[in-house]
Amino acid sequence: MEKIKILVVDDESRMRKLVRDFLERKGYQVLEAADGIEAMERFYEDKEIALLILDVMMPKMDGWQVCREVRQSSKVPIIMLTARSEERDELQGFELGVDEYISKPFSPKILVARVEAILRRSHALDISETVDAGGICIDKSAHQVKIDGKEIELSFKEFELLAYFVENQGIALSREKILNNVWNYDYFGDARTIDTHVKKLRSKLGDKGNYIKTIWGMGYKFEVE
Repeated sequence: MEKIKILVVDDESRMRKLVRDFLERKGYQVLEAADGIEAMERFYEDKEIALLILDVMMPKMDGWQVCREVRQSSKVPIIMLTARSEERDELQGFELGVDEYISKPFSPKILVARVEAILRRSHALDISETVDAGGICIDKSAHQVKIDGKEIELSFKEFELLAYFVENQGIALSREKILNNVWNYDYFGDARTIDTHVKKLRSKLGDKGNYIKTIWGMGYKFEVE
């Protein structure tokens, strides 16, 4: 699958590198621009850019101007980064067609989570694939799980948890990592939430529940025997 392209526009090279490193780790291809004029040149050159991350305060041409110009010809998703968190800035951004608005300083993990949520909404991230592991077939677009061809009923979170396990086969996953990825970064739960869901999930998977191994004192690992 071709890598999804994201254009990061910020006049601070350190900020661009921080964002780029986190996005590349997730498998995205990152293009960079140091000001608004360079951003527009990159944007017009490459029709495959799936998302823009734009700083507001930039020399030559600020983020608002870039946003206005992009919106004249494209509905590509835009995330605005700003050091100012005034409400009127935010309202101006949404009027111009900004999809997300993140104030600096921000957690790169949160930025990545927002990027993935927006790309899923704009269908740049393909969520229609089916994943198969040891007789468990997960159809992500239909939110459906079949075991040896027979459909089983899972709750929304059980489905998300199983999909996360299957996508990370053979990897030891800490409870904290599972909470961050399945219950999302803003969930302040505890390990018992995961343990309860794993218990229910194992029971619904029948014999295949044995694929979910407990790693004592740490978390879980999904491994097809």
